[in-house]
Amino acid sequence: MTGRTGDGWEITFRRYVSRRARWAAERKRLLYLVGRKRRERHVTAKAGRPAPSAARDVNSRGRPHEVKLARRVARRLEQELLEAAPPVGTVYASESELLERFGVSPAVLREAIRLVEHHGLALMRRGPYGGLIVQAPDARPLTNAVVVYLEHIGTTIEDLLGVRKLIEPLAARLAAQNLTEEHIEDLRAALAEERSRGDLSQGMRNVMHVLVGRIGGNRVLGLFVDVLVQLTERYARIPPPPGEDAVKELTAASDHAHERITDAIVGRNAMLAEHRTVRHLDAMREWLLSTRQEPIRSRPVGSEDELQVGHGKQKLAEAVARRLMAEIAASGKGVGEIYGSEAALQARFDVSRAVFREAVRLLEFHSVARMRRGPNGGLVITRPDPSASAEAMAVYLKYERVDAGELRTVRDVIELGVLETLNERLDPALAQRLREANRVRSDTPGDEVADLSFDFHIRLAELTGNPVLVLFLHILFAVWKDHATGQVSSESERAEATAMVAHVHDRILEAVLAGDLPLARHRMHRHLEALDAWWH
Repeated sequence: MTGRTGDGWEITFRRYVSRRARWAAERKRLLYLVGRKRRERHVTAKAGRPAPSAARDVNSRGRPHEVKLARRVARRLEQELLEAAPPVGTVYASESELLERFGVSPAVLREAIRLVEHHGLALMRRGPYGGLIVQAPDARPLTNAVVVYLEHIGTTIEDLLGVRKLIEPLAARLAAQNLTEEHIEDLRAALAEERSRGDLSQGMRNVMHVLVGRIGGNRVLGLFVDVLVQLTERYARIPPPPGEDAVKELTAASDHAHERITDAIVGRNAMLAEHRTVRHLDAMREWLLSTRQEPIRSRPVGSEDELQVGHGKQKLAEAVARRLMAEIAASGKGVGEIYGSEAALQARFDVSRAVFREAVRLLEFHSVARMRRGPNGGLVITRPDPSASAEAMAVYLKYERVDAGELRTVRDVIELGVLETLNERLDPALAQRLREANRVRSDTPGDEVADLSFDFHIRLAELTGNPVLVLFLHILFAVWKDHATGQVSSESERAEATAMVAHVHDRILEAVLAGDLPLARHRMHRHLEALDAWWH
């Protein structure tokens, strides 16, 4: 009897302790949630924006406010890393230090760190000796992100060739002006490598094109050439040759063109190198477009080997995300359609739930798709947005400390190329849309002028119908804003600058609408010079 009574008392006591522990845990959880809300409101207020309570930017866990907050924290953290420039391998801060510094929840911080890791600036190492480890961004995965975005939106081979004709002649000119003995050896070795690949029926010859893009010393230009060449080489359909003799003739013509461009560069004849590059690209365009070229989004999806690239959950998640982007692009499904359920896709890729959800967050970051919960849920295809790819590439260029001169050189050739394309496509419908492009007016508030001015240039690029031009301008502007110093200070100066920008935009449009390309180019060039002086 006594034993049974003692056992009953012990059971009652255990229940009491368990209940008290649950109460304490619940109280601790509620206090944490209240404190987290306060901290997040504090960070949101510091960022100068109202709390995004009704935001529709939904992540895979269904917490929209955390997504936007994480992006702001990631941008602040990246800015700190870029400004401090700590040595690679340095432990920049522990997770607890970052939580205290930014005043956000662990979930928000982890989301922010994922974005920083995705951009290649740092990597979070777990454990007692862990922390945020500084890394040097690698251009290759960032270039792949840009390539995937252009695949996803259905870029055409003609789009690629049009932009290549704008920037590769500039690359040849800069290469001739910045040549060294080592560059000469590299160029001649590239020619030998191309010849060793056999005839053109085995694939295109692009080694020399990429090398010329890098030799000129303009890192922005080099990256852009690399992206364009990758896409052309991967997706251009080689025209069927009419016979064996024709293949040999085409191969010899390509080799000869590359040799002549190389000779002009080695001879430091910049104008001749530029001229020969234009002629070569014209011939390439005529040859490639002699057969039917499909939009690159209709390409076949890559092999399963892509999922074996890299090590660890983060690398595997990126590989899964790239594969999903490629599949969605090739599927032909439209915005708002469901590509598949979470369970089915996770099973097909044979990865853990954590890895799959990490991949989905990358898709959401790139505005490719988002996960919708519920009985009718699944991976929903969203409208593509270039800002994520532009931001990723901009982080790399900022890390490389590209200067305003490099940006301006590339921006000039792209903006003037936009005018040329608009002139070729001008019709009544396009003319009406052009008239609506300038939203800067003499009474526009001064703090809105810069963004509306950037918007004007982006709108012109969008009206060309070439998504490559639009993306490249987004990248340039994302880096360019870091060089802006805002020389205009007084109210009268701001009003004068606003009126000037509105007038210049209207004058550029006036020349474009009149079909006067030389005058439009002149006014755009003057405008870019004025902006350069204004911002710097």
